[in-house]
Amino acid sequence: MAPLSTATRVLARSARSPLSASVNSVSPVANTSSRLAAVAATPSPFSTSAARAEGGSAAAFKSPFRGTSKGDSPPNFGDYMSKKSGSTNALYGYFMVGAMGALSAAGAKSTIQEFLVNMSASADVLAMAKVEVDLNTIPEGKNVIIKWRGKPVFIRHRTEGEIAEANAVNIQSLRDPQADADRVKKPEWLVMLGVCTHLGCVPIGEAGDYGGWFCPCHGSHYDISGRIRKGPAPLNLEIPTYDFPDEENLVIG
Repeated sequence: MAPLSTATRVLARSARSPLSASVNSVSPVANTSSRLAAVAATPSPFSTSAARAEGGSAAAFKSPFRGTSKGDSPPNFGDYMSKKSGSTNALYGYFMVGAMGALSAAGAKSTIQEFLVNMSASADVLAMAKVEVDLNTIPEGKNVIIKWRGKPVFIRHRTEGEIAEANAVNIQSLRDPQADADRVKKPEWLVMLGVCTHLGCVPIGEAGDYGGWFCPCHGSHYDISGRIRKGPAPLNLEIPTYDFPDEENLVIG
C-alpha cells in the first residue's frame, strides 16, 4: 500500500477518537441553531402570529383603540324634516307655483304691450289715417275738398236730379264700366279721391262736358258719378275707404 499523508493520518485518528465524536456532536454551530429554534418556538405576547392564532384571520381583528365612525351608522335627517303634515306642504307648494305663474304672465303681458305700443303708429300718424267730416256743413248740390293722407278728397252732396242722371248712363258705353250704385254707400253722398287717373292732377269740380269734374291739364272729363267720359284718363276717380258712423258724420280711412 502507498504510505498515507500526514493529513490523512490525522483525520483518521480523529474519527476513531471518542472525544472528537462527542465534541463534534455538540459543535458551536449546532448549539446556536438549537437555541434559535427554541426561541422561535416560544410564542411572544406581542407577536402577530399569536394574534392570528387567537383571533383567526387578520381581517377579523379589531383594535381596542379604534373609535366610532360616522360611516358605521345611517345618516339622520330628522332635523330637516318638516313638522307639518303633507297636505299643508302641498298647499304651500301649489300657492307658490300659482303666484309665480301669475307674476310671469303679468310680466310677459307688460313686455308685449310695451313692445306693441312702441311699434304702433304715433298720434300724428293716426290723426292723418282717419278724417271725420260733419255732413251738416255740406249743403245739397255742393262740393267739399278735404285733405286725407296728403291727398285731396271730393265730397259731393248730390241732388235727386244728379242721382237720376248718374243712374241713367249706359254702363256699356263707358271706358271704365261701373254702375253708380257700386261707387256710393248712400246715393246722396259721393266720396272720391280728387286725383286724375291720367297723370295725378287735381280736377276742377262742377265743370266739364258732363257736369262733373274736369282736369284742365290734359282735358279729362268726369261725370257726376266721377266716371271718365272723355279725355286721356283711363280709369274712373278712385273711391277711398269710408263709413257713416251715424247720419250726421262721415269717417274716411
